Amino acid sequence: MTTGAPVRVGVVGAGYVGLTTGACLASLGHDVICADIDVARVERLRTGDIPIVEAGLAEVVAEGLSSGRLRFEIGAPAAATNTDVVFLCVPTPQGADGGADLRYIETAAAQIGPVLDAGALVVNKSTVPVGSTRAVEDVLQRPDVAVVSNPEFLREGTAVYDFLHPDRVVIGADDRAAGERLAELYAGLDAPILITDPASAETIKYAANGFLAMKISFVNAIAAMCEAVGANVDDVVEGIGADNRIGTAFLKPGPGWGGSCFPKDSRALVKIAADYGYDFTMMKGVIDVNDEQKRRMVAKVRRAVGLAPGRGLGGAVVAVLGLTFKAGTDDLRDSPSVTMVNSLLASGATVRAYDPTVGVEPVDDKAEALRGVELVGSVNEAVKGARVLVIATEWPEFASIDLAEIATLMAADAVVVDTRNLLDPVAVRAAGLGYDGVGRS
Repeated sequence: MTTGAPVRVGVVGAGYVGLTTGACLASLGHDVICADIDVARVERLRTGDIPIVEAGLAEVVAEGLSSGRLRFEIGAPAAATNTDVVFLCVPTPQGADGGADLRYIETAAAQIGPVLDAGALVVNKSTVPVGSTRAVEDVLQRPDVAVVSNPEFLREGTAVYDFLHPDRVVIGADDRAAGERLAELYAGLDAPILITDPASAETIKYAANGFLAMKISFVNAIAAMCEAVGANVDDVVEGIGADNRIGTAFLKPGPGWGGSCFPKDSRALVKIAADYGYDFTMMKGVIDVNDEQKRRMVAKVRRAVGLAPGRGLGGAVVAVLGLTFKAGTDDLRDSPSVTMVNSLLASGATVRAYDPTVGVEPVDDKAEALRGVELVGSVNEAVKGARVLVIATEWPEFASIDLAEIATLMAADAVVVDTRNLLDPVAVRAAGLGYDGVGRS
């Protein structure tokens, strides 16, 4: 897949967004330098060793390396030297006030400013608050360089597909000509391109994630209502999803939303609105419902053990299948599973967990996030002697577990708490296990 004439592209940041952006732009025929300050990461990437779990990413990186269109370098200036377009793909973590922390993007801008070619484009690819293009311009101090916004809409697990087959490409530019120059970079993609002003482009990103989070919180609230009235949420979703004004996308009940985007962006949306004088009470409610949903999942485990509210779990063994915030990724950030595990540990439970992307001896941030959890290498090891089995992440292999064998390994009167509605309740009960799903009567 190629565009017209290749463009010299620099990408600052070889993390999740930056690596996907750089590799996919190289696959479109552009010459890409992807730079990062993490020397070890750069060395790994030069050999084609991908540090994250993402379908198809290893293949597009290998293609870029073999063709010579993709290179990895150390330091932001390397990405901005002799390049036409520079993407800023650095972290914008949640600050103490709920807004996005722009320190990394401002640092990157300061580093690339002196080496940018006249007429270059600087592109905010990171998720940034309204007004961030101006903030980058102020740091760059380069009136001969245009700064535009180009938010990403990548789902972890399908990021490569999403980049190469987007629903739309959004570009925010005060200068229409600058926006059209950036649009040419995506000429090889079959997707509508919306060129608007920077404030609108930045708002689109937050609004999209806020709306998707709202849909998940809505269906989780409906699931709670179904449990209360004796309805079946699967049938309710089928019934409302048949309405083409609603659809079924993101209307799947579960343990709550998490990951690197929804928690951060939903709170940032509330903060941005507040900064401009609007009290975004509906978004606050979306966040509250999500927090409540995580507590409801823990309460299900307590009921499965047979404990009244307020009593400790007293060493009860709980097996947890899945630790990442969703299937198809190794990302533990704001994972509902990890939140649940920590609550169970704090209540005195013994938690034994298995996840196909988390090793028995994780390192760095994973080790810290899972402190106190007994990590094992298989489903059977996790469930041995457990009083409760929690399906916490929708990994496909968990949908096909041998329930009869699981029942022989678990404690007497064991219960499955299926936070993803992944299993057939009839089959679980037929195996001699109790079952508690989400919104299932």
